[in-house]
Amino acid sequence: MFQKYQKWVKDFYIKRGWYGYNTSIRLNFLIEEIGELSQAIRRYEIGRDRPDEVKEGKEKSLNCIKEELGDVLDNIMILADKYGFDTHDIISEHIKKFEKRYRKDEQT
Repeated sequence: MFQKYQKWVKDFYIKRGWYGYNTSIRLNFLIEEIGELSQAIRRYEIGRDRPDEVKEGKEKSLNCIKEELGDVLDNIMILADKYGFDTHDIISEHIKKFEKRYRKDEQT
């Protein structure tokens, strides 16, 4: 599923001329999206005390979190692709790393 998504994101971004940005710029886009995700989570969890903003319902706030997670994922997929990483390999190696690191915890 992730490989298909990674290809879709790459193709989509190429069509719009967004893929050509170098990895440093892409990382800045990722950080920007993480900031927007952080703001969405804050809005959902504790709200925003601003008289100039219309208060959103919980469902709309939750949907905003989902939307921002998608934006974060897009940027992660582009970075992985730029470095030639396959998402399946990233996930597999990450699982192995954590299983090895925390094997002792699971045995006790």
